[in-house]
Amino acid sequence: MKALLRIFRPSRKLVIVIGGTALFIGASGGVAVYIGRDNIIGQVLEEANGVSCTDVNLVTIKKQDRVWIRKYIKTEPTDGMTRVKTALRVAQAIYAQERPDLVQVVVLDENGPTLRSDIRGRAIGADVVYIPHPDQLVEGLNGKPYTARYYDGQASENGLFFGERIDLPDEEIQALNASFKQRSDCIDPTAVAATAGEGNEKGGEEDASPEGEAVSSPEGSKAAPASGH
Repeated sequence: MKALLRIFRPSRKLVIVIGGTALFIGASGGVAVYIGRDNIIGQVLEEANGVSCTDVNLVTIKKQDRVWIRKYIKTEPTDGMTRVKTALRVAQAIYAQERPDLVQVVVLDENGPTLRSDIRGRAIGADVVYIPHPDQLVEGLNGKPYTARYYDGQASENGLFFGERIDLPDEEIQALNASFKQRSDCIDPTAVAATAGEGNEKGGEEDASPEGEAVSSPEGSKAAPASGH
């Protein structure tokens, strides 16, 4: 028996190789699980909150002490329910910032029209109206603060949506609102461009000095107006 054990006894090098391989496989599996978990969490949050969006146009109507805000946004190609989630999220974000009497969010495709005269019919992938206090705004609304609808089909190359139009029931809208993990607004490209322009202007002022330092005017003197103004 001892002779048989000596025959099948693995060498030290073999044990080290097997142990190292097992450790590598275990570590790789742990990394894969970790990365997979992050991806899953990211997908869940994205599905719960809709998708990122960009501002297209904003209309504010003030009449008889009432403020109505209509916002046009665009998203990358996605399904109809995700477009509705995005519109609901943005509507809540606008209300939290501005406290209007009515908020309407219209979702367009990234290749859709940008002129308000062209935004109608199949160009609207989703449409959400939020009235925080419906009884105070218009009588006979039966206390429904939300209406939400969307086309369940994808958009064509020119940004027109196809498929059946779906009107969400109140219960489903309330469930979607309760599921949001965050209520963020869309990206404003005008504000982003303005911020980038200010950064470039500051950088140009700093480079105006031969030594690379910012040039300042003497105290008490007025800066000369820019040429061409």
